[in-house]
Amino acid sequence: MKKLLCAAGLSLALAVSAGAQAADKIAVVNVSSIFQQLPQRATVAKQLENEFKGRASELQNQERDLQTKMQRLQRDGSTMKASERSRMEKDIMTQREAFSTKAQAFEQDNRRRQSEERNKILSRIQDAVKKVADDEGYDVVIDANAVAYASNSKDITADVLKQVK
Repeated sequence: MKKLLCAAGLSLALAVSAGAQAADKIAVVNVSSIFQQLPQRATVAKQLENEFKGRASELQNQERDLQTKMQRLQRDGSTMKASERSRMEKDIMTQREAFSTKAQAFEQDNRRRQSEERNKILSRIQDAVKKVADDEGYDVVIDANAVAYASNSKDITADVLKQVK
């Protein structure tokens, strides 16, 4: 039984190494470099900034108002009537909770939209990588950041960048 398992393991190892040798046309591509160089990235960033500008300014105004109230309470709290101070503290707490909730929702929405747009761009890059690899007959394309050393591989970053633009 042990001999059968050893033979099966050895034949599997040989099959894997033979399969790896069959993939002789290997290329590398620097996806992060392409992403940084794309002019669409700046356009998308500006679009997202405009999309969230209203909410961001609303949050800034709300934060400024909250800070003003907190400073007033700190400055005048000792001279206020107890009922007035208590009402102001409750108002500040309510406003702080509302601000926190809105700020968290804003951050989540902003992150989600940035992720969506980044994924769209990365999908376009991946499609371009596939097209260049098919056109030039590469069997394997590896991200340059994942490779420590590749002597027999061609860098197709420039070709992919042309394809995406």
